[in-house]
Amino acid sequence: MIDDLGVRAGLDGRVVRHRVGEVRPRAHRHAELEVNLVVRGTASYLLGDRRYPLTPGTLTWLFPGQDHVLVDESSDHELWWAVFRPALVARIATTRQARPLLEEDPVGQFSRRLDSGRVRRLGALFHEVQDAETADDVLINTGLAYLLSFAWRAFLDSNDVVEGVDLHPAVETVAHILQADPDAADLATLARAAHLSSSHLSRIFKQQTGVSISRFRNQQRLQRFLRLYGKGRRTTALTAALEAGFGSYAQFYRVFREQTGRSPSALRTASVDDDLSQVRGNRRVTETHAPAKPD
Repeated sequence: MIDDLGVRAGLDGRVVRHRVGEVRPRAHRHAELEVNLVVRGTASYLLGDRRYPLTPGTLTWLFPGQDHVLVDESSDHELWWAVFRPALVARIATTRQARPLLEEDPVGQFSRRLDSGRVRRLGALFHEVQDAETADDVLINTGLAYLLSFAWRAFLDSNDVVEGVDLHPAVETVAHILQADPDAADLATLARAAHLSSSHLSRIFKQQTGVSISRFRNQQRLQRFLRLYGKGRRTTALTAALEAGFGSYAQFYRVFREQTGRSPSALRTASVDDDLSQVRGNRRVTETHAPAKPD
């Protein structure tokens, strides 16, 4: 399934700062090229049959033909992500070194750690392009082109490759089952599907993904809750939590606190902040494009 990442018409891409507890799609792919820069905390990407650890300063490229899902986020995890439409990538990737950017699923390792100077410069560039989104389409498209070029150059200049860990077929099978439906099966049923004993499956799953099966299951439930709840205008937190598969609000509250370091009430505050930011952004656009007052 190809996901829609909400790139507005007229723009060549989008820049977002993700914080733990905010919506990240389940295992998915999309038509756009994506790049991530970890700001703080840790997490992992499950990418096909491999797991890639994410630490501060890690720059990771995700290609249109690759299913990927973010897991095991620490309570302080933050990253920048940007996506670029194929047309922009085709305009930028004109050299031999940049040819992998044009591929659906290129061969090689595309996660590297950057030095602190590059991390600061690239982080500032992500921030500037994000700020431009509410002001001027030409400005943000120019910024996206530069961001794509600069991020690829930073990647090529680093020799600190992040090696992926091969996933055991059983781990991959169970991860896909729980990504599709966190309540699909209990441990014994999952073990039978993976052709392992329950204890062996539990041990190898934790070793390879960094999280227990129960924690992974709750992460998928939490992602489902965040999609259902949205900004809290369509449903209540209790209704969304129960529909997401949590047995009670108390269980949901505990998991939310464990995995985000915040209480669910922060979602309501974040929604209000988003609304205020949008109002301020619309005001800047209006002021920028308003006709000059006659003398």
